[in-house]
Amino acid sequence: MAPSKDFDNFRTLLRSSKHIIAVAGAGLSAASGIPTFRGTGGMWRKYDAFSLATPEGFAQSPSLVWQFYHYRRQAALAAQPNRAHLALSFFSLPAARNQIVPGSTFTLITQNVDGLSARSDQEPPILEMHGRLFDLLCTNRKCKHVEFNAESPICEGLAGTEMLIETKTTDPNIELEDLPRCSKCGALGRPGVVWFGETPHHLDTIDGLVAQADLCLVIGTSSKVYPAASYAEEVKRHGGKVAVFNVEHSHGDSKAHYLFPGPCEETLPKALGLSISVDRKITIETPA
Repeated sequence: MAPSKDFDNFRTLLRSSKHIIAVAGAGLSAASGIPTFRGTGGMWRKYDAFSLATPEGFAQSPSLVWQFYHYRRQAALAAQPNRAHLALSFFSLPAARNQIVPGSTFTLITQNVDGLSARSDQEPPILEMHGRLFDLLCTNRKCKHVEFNAESPICEGLAGTEMLIETKTTDPNIELEDLPRCSKCGALGRPGVVWFGETPHHLDTIDGLVAQADLCLVIGTSSKVYPAASYAEEVKRHGGKVAVFNVEHSHGDSKAHYLFPGPCEETLPKALGLSISVDRKITIETPA
């Protein structure tokens, strides 16, 4: 049976749900100007992901990798949370959510590293499984210091290099001593994101939430990156429902009970029964 696109029917299901999770990907931030990775025109179509997002790539050229992540940090700092971020943030508040889904729980599980969900009007309960762009990790195994750093640029050696990324003319020769350093021990720092071949964060907690969930919202993700790509299928396997919000068709569509194509900043607030004004004021729509 084809997935339903009926918003009214979905809202009826939503009101009867008890344990809700949302699994978000790059499409959640697309309306904020953050490029996706695997969609049409995605960032990984322009750059070699394995030279820019692996420990081996960083070891080979930390300068090149840092230039790329400086570019991404600049893009994230310039962006603002969009209506989908705001809807999730509002829905995460128990006092607000209980007016829509009484007695329910909700957790946002995001693959995004841009921090936009955490910069919404309220800070939602969020599990950033792929880390954060603005965390700086020490590469010294005896130190392993982690610190939040949203300075722009994070070091003078990277200043202005974000303009070079657009033309793929990055300068691979920034000296190591001019790249970001650990404030505790002085060793070379690296971006605080989970790279290919590394273990995502919060997996035990997420596994528990997935096992308990009776509704999974899949938002702006290609459903190609594991383990996140398996969560909707697991929820469906134990009898839960799945709703997919994506601009483009994805692997997750086949697992969906509900499919809402289109920009998630439009479809998600509507599905949750929320109205968001131009001045970002959020109201709950009265059920028909």
